[in-house]
Amino acid sequence: MKKIVLLAFCVLSFAALSQAQNLKFGHINTNELISLMSERDSAVVKLQAYQNDLIETLEGMETEYNNKVNEYQRKSNEWAPVVLETKQRELQELGQRMQQFQQTAQQEMAQMQQVLMQPVVEKAQNALTKIAKANNLVYVFDLSAGSVIYYDDAVSLDLLPLAKKELGIPAEKVAPTQLGNENGQTN
Repeated sequence: MKKIVLLAFCVLSFAALSQAQNLKFGHINTNELISLMSERDSAVVKLQAYQNDLIETLEGMETEYNNKVNEYQRKSNEWAPVVLETKQRELQELGQRMQQFQQTAQQEMAQMQQVLMQPVVEKAQNALTKIAKANNLVYVFDLSAGSVIYYDDAVSLDLLPLAKKELGIPAEKVAPTQLGNENGQTN
């Protein structure tokens, strides 16, 4: 009985070892892929327009504040104490509104970026999942995450060319980070 168990263990171990040798890996820099997508460009344009609206509003508030400060400095000697106190309170409130607006604007920009970029990231992820399944890959490593110290091009499949094809990105289009790199690798 012990011989049968030992023989079964050896057969299973050999099968597992031979299966492990057939594992296929892939790698990609998702930041590079996303930077090549036209959907990202559209999202960036929308985000920039949104940011410009926020900046324009803040600049309007700053202009109003500066005008009131200048008026306060010019006329403070002429005003009655009750007017002076009212103008001081008005300046404080406007300063607080500007500060609150800046904080809210930063939060809204982050939320807007998330909303605009989420579909782009999902599209890239779906394409990579499809490619990984089609190529029978066990793992795909994201080089942009910075956690991959080494990969061997002979064993690991570079998914960027396949992802470009899947997403309709011209093969010759390169990300700005690739321009000065002679061999095309970003690791």
